[in-house]
Amino acid sequence: MCSGSDEHGTPITLTAEQEGVSPHDVVEKFHSIISKALVDLGCSWATNVDPRGVEFGGALYNRTSDPRHKDLVREVFTQLLEADLLEQTSMQQYCSILDNEVRFLPDRYVEGQCPVCHAQGARGDQCDECGSTYEAHQLINPISKLDPEAAIEIRDTEHMFFKLDSFQQALEQRYELQKTVWKPNVRAMTKNWLEMGLRPRAVTRDIDWGISLPLSEDKWVSKRVYVWFEAVQGYYTCARIWAERHGKQAGHPLGDAAWEDWWKVDSDGVPPKHIYFMGKDNIPFHTIIWPSIIMGMNSASSGNPPSHLPGPGDLALEYNVPANEYLMLQGGQFSKSRKHGVWLPSFLERYDPDTLRYYLSINMPEGHDTDFRWDEYVERVNNELIGTYANFVNRVMTLAHRFDSDGSNPLSIFYEASLHADEAEHIQTLLDSATESMERQRFKEALRSIMGIAQLGNSILQRAEPWAHIKEPDATEARLPLSSLAMSWLICRGLAVTLRPFMPFQSDRLWGMLGEDANIDSVLWEEAFSGESFSWNPESPAPLFERLDLDTIIQHERSIMGTHEDSNGNEPDAAGDDAGGDFIDFDDFMKVHLRTGKIISVEDHPNADKLYVIKIEDGTDSTRTVCAGLKGHYEPSELEGMNIVFVANLAPRDLRGVVSEGMLLAADGEDGNVRVLTPEGDIAPGSVVR
Repeated sequence: MCSGSDEHGTPITLTAEQEGVSPHDVVEKFHSIISKALVDLGCSWATNVDPRGVEFGGALYNRTSDPRHKDLVREVFTQLLEADLLEQTSMQQYCSILDNEVRFLPDRYVEGQCPVCHAQGARGDQCDECGSTYEAHQLINPISKLDPEAAIEIRDTEHMFFKLDSFQQALEQRYELQKTVWKPNVRAMTKNWLEMGLRPRAVTRDIDWGISLPLSEDKWVSKRVYVWFEAVQGYYTCARIWAERHGKQAGHPLGDAAWEDWWKVDSDGVPPKHIYFMGKDNIPFHTIIWPSIIMGMNSASSGNPPSHLPGPGDLALEYNVPANEYLMLQGGQFSKSRKHGVWLPSFLERYDPDTLRYYLSINMPEGHDTDFRWDEYVERVNNELIGTYANFVNRVMTLAHRFDSDGSNPLSIFYEASLHADEAEHIQTLLDSATESMERQRFKEALRSIMGIAQLGNSILQRAEPWAHIKEPDATEARLPLSSLAMSWLICRGLAVTLRPFMPFQSDRLWGMLGEDANIDSVLWEEAFSGESFSWNPESPAPLFERLDLDTIIQHERSIMGTHEDSNGNEPDAAGDDAGGDFIDFDDFMKVHLRTGKIISVEDHPNADKLYVIKIEDGTDSTRTVCAGLKGHYEPSELEGMNIVFVANLAPRDLRGVVSEGMLLAADGEDGNVRVLTPEGDIAPGSVVR
C-alpha cells in the first residue's frame, strides 16, 4: 500500500510566500500532521511490513520531497528523454515585471477575469466558477497575486514536453480492454479525454520549489519538474523506497529489488493487480497520464513501441481505478479557506475513530456525490453501529458472563451446529456477497452485507430468548435457545474479523473480550464464521462504543471553526433550519415549477467533458436550452425524442460558456446508474407537473 504527501507545486509555494516561510517549513509541518492523523484514524501506514511476513508486502506513506523520490524521478525523466518521448518546445507564460526584475509566474500566481463567464478571481489557466480552461493570453486583466502592483506580460519560455499524443492509440486500446472493469464515471471521463485527442504536455515549470532537472544547460537551472508529472510517479518510487528501507531489512530474498514482485509482469505474463483509489477529479491522471508514463518507461527499456499489454518483465498498468465522486459537507464543498470542514486531528482527540470510519464507509460516494452531515453521523452511529451491532455484541457477552465458568467458555457445551444449518447458510450468503463487493471495490455494499450478519444475529437472539433458560440450562426446552446463544458468540467472533478492514480498533477490543490469543490478522476472511472457537476472557465485558450527543458535537465544532458561512452564505447547522431538520416548508416547495418537455436535439458541450447541450421543446412553438451531465450515461440518439421533466423557473446560468435555462430531473442510483425521469404516456410539452 503506497501513497504519500504531494509536496511540490504552486499551492505550497504560494502559502509559503504569503506566510513568509520557506516551502520546506510548510511541508514539514503538514506532512507530520497528516501522517499522524491517518495513523490515528486506523490507516495501516505505520505497519511497514505485513505481520504475516515480508513476502506479503507492507505499507509506506512517503513524501515527494524525499531525496530518493527525486533521484528516481530524474531517472525516469532521463529514460523518457533518451527514448525521444520528451521534446523541447517554446510556450507562453505569464511573468511579472517590477524594478526591472522579471519573474515567470505559475498559473496559480495569476488571477483575473474569466474570458468565458467573466467571473473575477479566475486563475491563470482555469476558472473555478465555471470550470473553463483556456490559454494564458486569454485571461482578462491579469494581476500577480503576490504583487498586484507589478506589470504583467506574457513571454516565451522553453520547456520540456511529454509526447502524450504518442500514446493515443495504445490508450484507446487500453480503454476498450478496461471499460468493463471501470466504473461509469471513470469510463466517461477517460473516453472524453481520448475523444478530444491527446496533445504534448509540459513536464517542466518556471519555479524554484520542486525537483531539479537532470539537464546541464544553464537555461534549465531555474526550472523544475512539473508536479503533475512527478507526483503520480510516487506509486512507483514509493514501492522502490519501501523495498530499500523495509523489504530488504525484513529479509525479502530480492533485497532492494523486492518492489519488482508488486510491479513487474511475471514470466508467465501475469501482471500484479494495481488498484488506485482517488476522487473523481484525479481520474485522467490515473487512466491517461500515469499509464502513458508507465508505457513510456516500458518502451524506453525494451525499445519496443508503447503497448497497452505489458509483457514479462514490464511494469504493470492499472487493474482498476475505483474513483469516488465528491463528499460534500452540510450541502457545500469542503473549503479550508472558508473554514468549512472537519479538522481530523481535533476530531480524533474527542471521538472514536471507528465511528468516523463507519460513517464514511456506509456513506461513501461510490456512485454519486454524498453529504457529510453531523446529524446523520450521530444517527447512523447511535442507531446502526450501536443499535444493531454493538448492542448485539454486548447482549451476547453479558449473557455469556451470567453462566458459571471454570476458566473456559461456558457456552461451548451448548453449541450444536446441526440446529443452525439455515442460519449458517444465510450467513455464508451474506459473506459471499460482501466478498464479491470487496473484490469489486464496492466497500459500502460490503459493509451493508456484514452489518446484515449482525442484524441476523440479533434476530437469532431475539427468537431464541436464551436469557429465559440460564437458571435451568439442562432442561430440554433450553437446548435450542442456549445453542443459539453459543452460535451468537461465534457470530461475534466472525464480525470482529470481517469488520476489521472497516473498524480496526473495535475489532481489537472485541477480539480481546472474546479472549482470543491468535493474531486477528492471521484469520482468513473466508473462514471468519467457520469453526468452533470458544475462547474466554473472564473480565466483565464493556460496551464497544459510547452514544453520541449532537448538541455537544455542534457546540465543539463551532468553537473550533468559529462562526463561518457555508457555500450558500448561511451559517451551517447540524440539520438545516431549527424547524424541521432536512424538511422544507410547503411554500418553499411550491416555488419550484416543474414542467414536461420533449428533447429535440443533443450536442456535446464545447467546453465541458461531461455535459450535453440539450434543446427542449417546452411548449407550443417554444424551446429552451439546458446543460445536463448525462455523458457516459446516455448516447445522444437515446435522448433525442424523449419526453422529460424539467425545472422551468431555475435562474439561467452560464455553464462554461453556454447559458442553461433549466434543469432536467434524473435519478442517480448508488451503483452509478443514472436514469432521466419521464412522464408515463404522451403528454404535451409544457404541461405542469403537480
